[in-house]
Amino acid sequence: MASLLLSFNNPKSTSQFPLQRLSQKWDIVKTKNLLFSNNLAFSQNPSKPIKCSTISSITPSKEETQESIDQNRPLHQVWREIQGCNNWENLLDPMDPHLRREIIRYGEFAQACYDSFDFDPHSKYCGTCKYQGANFFEKLDMAHKGYSINRFLYATSNINLPNFFQKSKMSSVWSQHANWMGYVAVSTDEDEIRRLGRRDIVVAWRGTVTYLEWIHDLKDILRPAHFRHDDPSIKIESGFFDLYTTKENSCNYCSFSAREQVLAEVRRIMEKYKGEELSITITGHSLGAALAIMSAYDIAEMKLNLVQTDSRTSNTSLIDERKKIPITVFSFSGPRVGNLKFKERCDALGIKVLRVINVHDKVPNVPGIFANEKFQHQKYIEETLSFPWSYAHVGVELALDHKQSPFLKQTGDFGCAHNLEAILHLVDGYHGKKGKFCLATKRDIALVNKSCDFLKAEYGVPPYWRQDENKGMVRSGDGRWVLPERPRVEALPSDTAHHFQQVINFARSTLDKL
Repeated sequence: MASLLLSFNNPKSTSQFPLQRLSQKWDIVKTKNLLFSNNLAFSQNPSKPIKCSTISSITPSKEETQESIDQNRPLHQVWREIQGCNNWENLLDPMDPHLRREIIRYGEFAQACYDSFDFDPHSKYCGTCKYQGANFFEKLDMAHKGYSINRFLYATSNINLPNFFQKSKMSSVWSQHANWMGYVAVSTDEDEIRRLGRRDIVVAWRGTVTYLEWIHDLKDILRPAHFRHDDPSIKIESGFFDLYTTKENSCNYCSFSAREQVLAEVRRIMEKYKGEELSITITGHSLGAALAIMSAYDIAEMKLNLVQTDSRTSNTSLIDERKKIPITVFSFSGPRVGNLKFKERCDALGIKVLRVINVHDKVPNVPGIFANEKFQHQKYIEETLSFPWSYAHVGVELALDHKQSPFLKQTGDFGCAHNLEAILHLVDGYHGKKGKFCLATKRDIALVNKSCDFLKAEYGVPPYWRQDENKGMVRSGDGRWVLPERPRVEALPSDTAHHFQQVINFARSTLDKL
């Protein structure tokens, strides 16, 4: 079935390591000059006039900046609507300014997974995060976001997704089994917490740096989820399930599965900030978007988002059914994850999913090319005929079209349509289905070409421009160029087993009560 999912004939989309495609050495420090926030439209030839259509695309008109939520209401007053409590009704067309900024902000948390991932096969650190948790956001120029890393997430590479995992060609490597998968962070800056109206827990999952090749790895086989609900008809694509649940006991980084790691950490954070207003926001791009939806379902199914209150008359905890911590997924360019029953269960659990896609991207169309949510009789063939290849998207879709942006060129490279920075550019310019494309937040268009070749040549931004200075090489005291040793990769916290067992115990205790 995998061969039927998608056919990629464009040789440009098969480059696994975009840095090798650079014709010049671009210093990441020097590229700061490209972040032209005050002069978005420029030309390699200063004397060449800028097209009027480009200028009009930078400055929104009054009609295109009408706000669907009262402009005088700050985010902390409307955050539940922005997080999807009403399924983003009347917020997408036209695009609400608060929502636009939040989509971009969470997209940047997902993009941070790409920008910090070491995918160089000639490095013994290939497959790790390049930065320590303590200075993660600082290294990515995101310290102003007001969040702190709580833990990194890992998964075992000993599963059949060869085009997703990155492995070093060196004989001495940091781990034979693990790959860095993302992180769990929490808002810690008091000003940011006041702005948000709550303390926000963020889970960000890494997608694939090999663009679209991983699609061919999908088995297109559904298997029962069985996280907590005993209904065997709730099913998830088996490759996603394996990635999320498989562990390697001999490895310090994936002796607990990605599932166990994320559940344990969310539980630990909730215990630490018990009594505060909390939200759980999960984000990811591409395959990371699939993990985002799966982990959101898991958290809700395990009742991890239900607030516990201490009882004075019992040694057990009571559940305040009126207090449910909202779970929101901001998904970018994600595939389908499970069948129709899975989608219906996510809806019943109150999981809010906003799927942001490019209509020209192939990934959101798979798996499920034969039976999906667009098929009128899907419920019948899934339940009555037990059709084994029935998939359904979860949540609300925000469909964007890169052909509406005057900054982007026409290309046959499928990787461009799938690129996360390009998606965030489209979000910035989107003003509704009938609205004119214009950049609302003036987000730097140079970011589009960070890891692809999508901007028109007239803007003078080189393709694939982001890389570490000298690819991380430094000059030693004796004048030789060497790759410096990095601090030891952080292993899993020692209390992981304890907090995960708490999750299991609580889920079991509520099984018969709810």
